[in-house]
Amino acid sequence: MSQQTNWVPTTVNIDKPSAARMYDCLLGGSHNFAVDREFLEKILAVQPEAKRFAIMNRAFMRRVVLFMLDQGIRQFLDLGSGIPTVGNVHEIAQGVDPRARVVYVDNEHVAVAHGQLLLEDNDNAAIVQADITQPGLILTDYDTQRLLDFTKPIGLLAITIGHYVLPDQNPYGVFATYRDALPSGSYLAISHLTNDFATVKADELTEIMKSSQNNVCARGRDEVLRLFGDFELVDPGLVTTSQWRPELPDEDDAPERDGLYAGVAQKH
Repeated sequence: MSQQTNWVPTTVNIDKPSAARMYDCLLGGSHNFAVDREFLEKILAVQPEAKRFAIMNRAFMRRVVLFMLDQGIRQFLDLGSGIPTVGNVHEIAQGVDPRARVVYVDNEHVAVAHGQLLLEDNDNAAIVQADITQPGLILTDYDTQRLLDFTKPIGLLAITIGHYVLPDQNPYGVFATYRDALPSGSYLAISHLTNDFATVKADELTEIMKSSQNNVCARGRDEVLRLFGDFELVDPGLVTTSQWRPELPDEDDAPERDGLYAGVAQKH
């Protein structure tokens, strides 16, 4: 029972499903509740590929971190990191270089509580509890400033977080603030739910998510590209998650099954 209370803060809302906890469930994690699993059944009834969306996105994140490490990046800011399940950013980065530094950001109480437990003995990683739509608070946070050197290139990860920033929350302004804070040589990685593919059923997913803690806004290709600002996309540009530098040849001829656009761009 004591282990249970470690990751379930008294402030957590277990009456409404959470995107972070549902993502954890899709990836086979255990930090979710019955309300999350029941809600996932509704999502899967509309979009049976939702688990593929999550798995392909997680694999994209891993390849992105390894790519950035290859480019010499040794510090990462992970926006909307969710619940740190196996194969998270600090495990990947510090597996290559133990000195790599990672700051996670999330506003979901379970994600933060579990992240704090996971990182309590890790001097080079921390989790900040904050809403990513408040970049000023995140960029000036004690742990952000302690771990990240903003005079050296940073890997900014916005993996499946942009679609949770709704139009009335000024998504392009929010992303611009983060981009402006990064020094030259930094990279920005984005994956984002799209409404460009009929098979994604973005309208239905948007409607369903209104009953959860996290509303979503799917966007088209041009809208997702705009989040990168004037950063230069690296090859292969903006594609779907499984199509971004796959480790093995992808025999799937329907990349829209990924559900998400994905890309990485560099600041010059």
